[in-house]
Amino acid sequence: MTGKPLKYISVGKLKTPFWKDAAAHYTTRITRWRKLDITEVRDGDSALPPDQRNALEGRRIIEALDPQDIALVLDERGQHLTSPQLADMLRQMDHDAKGRACFIVGGAWGLDEAVRQRASRCISLSHMTLPHELARVVLLEQLYRAECILRKVPYHH
Repeated sequence: MTGKPLKYISVGKLKTPFWKDAAAHYTTRITRWRKLDITEVRDGDSALPPDQRNALEGRRIIEALDPQDIALVLDERGQHLTSPQLADMLRQMDHDAKGRACFIVGGAWGLDEAVRQRASRCISLSHMTLPHELARVVLLEQLYRAECILRKVPYHH
């Protein structure tokens, strides 16, 4: 394995079988090259209003962050990166960063502002809003693609 370990925190478990399969597929591919720690925090109570649910999920996310984690929040309002730019960001973090890159994907209602404020960087996967289960799979695919770019594996074109 090369490269520093990565972490990703998400809200809730993947429930839909094809999302679970896709996430497992890319996780297996990523972990050929680097350690990937996945933390799933429990969803907020669905009976709560969205803002209270987000606040509860946000506290759980922040509690799941380790001191060495460099929080990278995925949010539709974040910075748009190309796949090569994501690969370059990982390369720079491997070289410069003292901690571990930790990607954070919120739940069905997004992320609480406290989580965004804790983030070192806010990244967007799309201008469009994605279902959180799909966002998790897209993130994993892009991390795999970034690893291929870094290693000059002909997956990315």
